[in-house]
Amino acid sequence: MPEAVRELTFAQAVREALAEEMRRDERVCILGEDVAEAGTPFKVLSGLVEEFGKERVLDTPISEAGFTGLAVGAAMTGIRPVVDIMFGDFITLTMDQMVNQAAKVHYMSGGKWKVPMVMRTTLGATRRSAAQHSQSLHAWFSHVPGLKVILPSTPYDAKGLLKTAIRDENPCVFFEDKMMYKLRGPVPEEEYTIPLGKADVKRAGRDITIVATSSMVQVALGAATLLEESGISAEVIDPRTTWPLDEKTLIESAKKTSRAIVVDEGYVRYGVTAEIAAVISAGAFYNLDAPVKRIGAMHVPIPFSPPLEDLTVPTENVVFEAARELCAHA
Repeated sequence: MPEAVRELTFAQAVREALAEEMRRDERVCILGEDVAEAGTPFKVLSGLVEEFGKERVLDTPISEAGFTGLAVGAAMTGIRPVVDIMFGDFITLTMDQMVNQAAKVHYMSGGKWKVPMVMRTTLGATRRSAAQHSQSLHAWFSHVPGLKVILPSTPYDAKGLLKTAIRDENPCVFFEDKMMYKLRGPVPEEEYTIPLGKADVKRAGRDITIVATSSMVQVALGAATLLEESGISAEVIDPRTTWPLDEKTLIESAKKTSRAIVVDEGYVRYGVTAEIAAVISAGAFYNLDAPVKRIGAMHVPIPFSPPLEDLTVPTENVVFEAARELCAHA
């Protein structure tokens, strides 16, 4: 990492990435609900409309399908739009535009058309926002050929990955955990990007591999600290992107440690944990001393009740206990 490093929040890193890319390339614009004067409900985009004006930071009507479709068309004709979907739950309204249009245009046109757009949206529970504003639905887009899916876990990753996504010639979906916007971390002042499809080893270890996504990376790191106190050395790996997926790094780590846990805030059933566990099981089968363990959100609508909501999301202690049991019985 470059030497001149400051501390930024996750939200500041996202905003800085957008501002830098908009200054670099006049084709980059932002559109969505409450993105201009309001700066989104989470204030992530505050100040951008003052610098770039309402022609490049556009407040849209309340029609996710409409303005996402507008962005697909704009991207096909030379603009590089960044679409803001304020809650990830609302991607349900964009599925035709993203899955049947953006993801397939390049293939169906024989490579003649491209859709260089980014959809920014949120995931994550524990904000007390109830069942329709708290889901983590990134597995849906990860399932679709033609889309790249990005889940940063730190301010450093958020900035570098978002800049890469904006420059990509393909449609990218960028998920930000809404509970991480105040998370602080080092972010270089110098220009940098992070390649898509390259996992990051957040902590090296020898006894067990914990693969975690988005905010679950912080949970995994906390669990690794608890495990260290119990004499267990955990390696924490952040895939950064669920597609493209860095299978090689995941498999090599599992071969080294011989045990693996996959932690994701999405639902376990037919989810990201299942895919990653299958990759590890197939690639490191003869090196594993135990089945790959999966930990994710409970298979229920996210409750509004704070005590019940907290139970639905993986915690440090849940990951710690699962890892300790896996190491004890392997």
